[in-house]
Amino acid sequence: MQTPVHVFTDLFEQLGLPSDAEAIKRFIEANRPLAHDLALADAPFWNPGQTSFIREELQRDADWAELVDQLDAALRQTG
Repeated sequence: MQTPVHVFTDLFEQLGLPSDAEAIKRFIEANRPLAHDLALADAPFWNPGQTSFIREELQRDADWAELVDQLDAALRQTG
């Protein structure tokens, strides 16, 4: 059985966010830099469902965890 492979746009779709390249860029630019002492799931811009998804996927180290980590890193970059 193969493990599903997801791409960054799939993560945005899963989170219920616009997933085209420009929308992803705008989302990251609008919400960074995320404070280093704030967990990604605790960021104020998530709704409860998004928060749960992020926490669960990281805890399970599931298929989405790598992409969630990539989003976390992108949101922590400055300018």
